[in-house]
Formats: sequence, C-alpha cells, structure tokens
Amino acid sequence: MPRVRKFLARMLLTALATSTAMAQPTCDKPVYLTFDTGHMGVAPLIAETLKRHNARVTFFLASEPTKTGGTTLDETWAPWWRERAAEGHDFGSHTWDHDVFLEDILDAEGKVVRFKVRTQAGVQPPVVRELTPEQYCSNLKKVGERFTAMTGKPLSPLFRAPAGRTSAALLNAAKACGFTHVGWSRAGFLGDELPSQTYPNALLLEKALRDIKPGDILLAHLGIWERQDPWAPAVLEPLMTGLEQRGLCFAPLREHPRYSSLFATPPNKP
Repeated sequence: MPRVRKFLARMLLTALATSTAMAQPTCDKPVYLTFDTGHMGVAPLIAETLKRHNARVTFFLASEPTKTGGTTLDETWAPWWRERAAEGHDFGSHTWDHDVFLEDILDAEGKVVRFKVRTQAGVQPPVVRELTPEQYCSNLKKVGERFTAMTGKPLSPLFRAPAGRTSAALLNAAKACGFTHVGWSRAGFLGDELPSQTYPNALLLEKALRDIKPGDILLAHLGIWERQDPWAPAVLEPLMTGLEQRGLCFAPLREHPRYSSLFATPPNKP
C-alpha cells in the first residue's frame, strides 16, 4: 500500500505540472514593452489594457508632475504602483528628477568629475545643472527607496536615462552603484512623444505593426504633455492585438537574454 500511495502521489504531481504548463504557455516570440513615467492621465487605461492581454511589461519611474497636480510617485499614485507590482511587472529607475544628460565635465587631467544635465519633466521649466557621479547615483537610488516604500518590493537593477542620452562615464557611474542601462530598439520607438500633427496615431500604429519583430524593446510613456492627440487611447489596444495576431507576446525585461542574469542576484536595495 505505501508503494501504491507513492505511485499515485507521483502521478498527481506530474498531472499538476502538466496542467500548469498547459495553462501558462511559454512566450517564444517575445517583445519587451516598456513605459516611462509621464503625466499619468492615461495610466489607468494602460493598466486595464495590460490586464486584458495578460501582459507583463517594464516601467521606468521618475518623480514627474501629473495632470492632477501632484507627482507620479506621491501617495495618490502609490496604490496604482502597488497594483502593478502585484501583477508581476518589472520596475526600473528613470532618475528621480528626470535628468536629461547633456555632456561630461572634465577636470584639468581629463577625468570626468561631473555631468551636465537638463532637469526637465512635464510642464516644469527646464533647469540646467551639474551632478557628480555620486549625486547621479543617489538620484537613481532615490527612485528605489520610494518604490520600496510604496510597494514593499525592491527596484530592479535597471535604469533608463531620460531621452536615452548617456555617455560612457555616466554608464560606468550607474554600473558602479548597481544599475544597468536599457534603451530601446529602433523599431520599438513607438512615437507617442512626437507631435501628432505630423505623426498621427494611424501612421504610428501602421509603422509599429509593420516593423516590430521578436526581441525588440518597445518604448512608450504614461502620458505626454505636448502631444495633442493622445497615443495610448488610440494605439495601444490595436497594437497589442495586432502583434499577438502575428504570434508575438509580451514579456518583462527580466526575461530578456541581455538582462536576465541581472535578476539572478539580489536587486537594488534602498
């Protein structure tokens, strides 16, 4: 009898494993959809669209002004971020102040000692300032501290420089404090930050459905102030549906072959 019970137990475990594998098919033609923070006006719509498609994506967080008068990482939005964390998405830093890199500043010996950046987010007037490598790292880590305070979870070891602008010295400084940069694929630039007069939504959708291929990293935002005809309400749903009809699927960056090894070690802690 004990042997019979062990045999039946093994059969049950095998059946459960098979059932789980069938219920959760692997993503064999992934694309990696990412969202940088923005005015958050379309954030609820984006969240609902992702849930309908059972898609996991990656968000890059900065403290930016919102249409409701607060900031993207204030207490008003903390429940929204907690819900996204519970859904299994990935999260990286976009610098706390949304600092766009401009140039390296060298000392007399040619060593990079500071970075010139343009702090610019939403409707705020841009401010040019200088940051030491240590200050830039602190700006990256501050996002992680706030994310953990909101969600109870650590931030991933990934960051995206605003506008994608970097230098070798900036990347090395970020690497030294635990962050690896993530850009986007050429076809993955979805164009939601371009003027809608010259880049209408229909054109952006057509281009994306034509050009995106498996393995691409896609870039969009949680709301762009300047675009008169908002991108997400018109494009996100048909884009996701169209890519799925081509056999593509959506995965977080932890499953990207270039970045997956970074998640094997403990992620950044505040």
